[in-house]
Amino acid sequence: MKAAWFSETGPAREVLRVGEMDRPEPGAGEVLVRVHASGVNPSDVKKRAGAQPPGFRDGFVIPHSDGAGVIEAVGAGVPEERIGTRVWVYQAQYQRHWGTAAEYVALAGLRAAPLPDNCPFEVGALAGIPMMTAHRCVFADGDVDGKSVLVTGASGRVGFYAAQWAKRAGAMVIGTAGSEHRIAEARRTGADHILDYTRDDLTEAILDLTAGQGVDRIVDVEMGQNIRTSAEVLKVGGVVSTYSSSRAMNPEIPFYQLMFKNITLQMVLVYNMAEGAKTQARKDIHEALSEDALVHRIAKTFPLEETAAAHEAIEGGGADGGVVVAVQ
Repeated sequence: MKAAWFSETGPAREVLRVGEMDRPEPGAGEVLVRVHASGVNPSDVKKRAGAQPPGFRDGFVIPHSDGAGVIEAVGAGVPEERIGTRVWVYQAQYQRHWGTAAEYVALAGLRAAPLPDNCPFEVGALAGIPMMTAHRCVFADGDVDGKSVLVTGASGRVGFYAAQWAKRAGAMVIGTAGSEHRIAEARRTGADHILDYTRDDLTEAILDLTAGQGVDRIVDVEMGQNIRTSAEVLKVGGVVSTYSSSRAMNPEIPFYQLMFKNITLQMVLVYNMAEGAKTQARKDIHEALSEDALVHRIAKTFPLEETAAAHEAIEGGGADGGVVVAVQ
């Protein structure tokens, strides 16, 4: 099979190779998926660059955890009826050598979820990290119907879906974005309000939109940078669900201000979140995709031979939406 891989970390064009590798065979409990689209996420890029550990010590890595395709074979214990079904896959490369930047991937059948016939493979390749992370951030502390949810970075890969999950579930949604273009993109989520996070009176604006009460929950893309504003605008008993703090990797927090409000800080890492949360996310994703109920954005698509360019598109920061490698 044709695949992209790296055997050492470093710049994309220096370490990524594209060539032939042996096709994997599905083991017990596994399915073999012929990959049509491979999703590229910041965590994939950081592993290749050496900023995050791959989860094992030595050997090659076929990158990318997310993807979509068709099951071509199954291992022992997997019903043969699954052969020929369309699926989206997640965690393909989590603590493993084999990801989705290849014509085939073998992985646990549990990690291959049904992809509705009306959903393109390219969209299926966005269902793993972006949609599942957003789902967990919104629902980790229960239902949001009738609650107020602030989504920072609502034009980002995760925030874009978080705003939609929250709105779909009946929340009053406030999103933030940092430019006219990204504000316009964030409005496509159906959020009730979109604010420019660069404005000097952001705290006051959020409080005004909640009649001075503050928000119930925050889905936060930059916890360390935003935590002081979060402490001001959260209600007593509020929750911050955060999946990143890249601009302040060792943040200082206003401890007593948060404590006096009984604030919960909820950290979300999609790979090892509880299986029950993954099961609920898969169910809700399937329902939403079947109904065409979510808006999607694919910023750029690259052929497998240009996997390095796909990584650079993520690193460059200018890709508004998902980055996908078209494998088939």
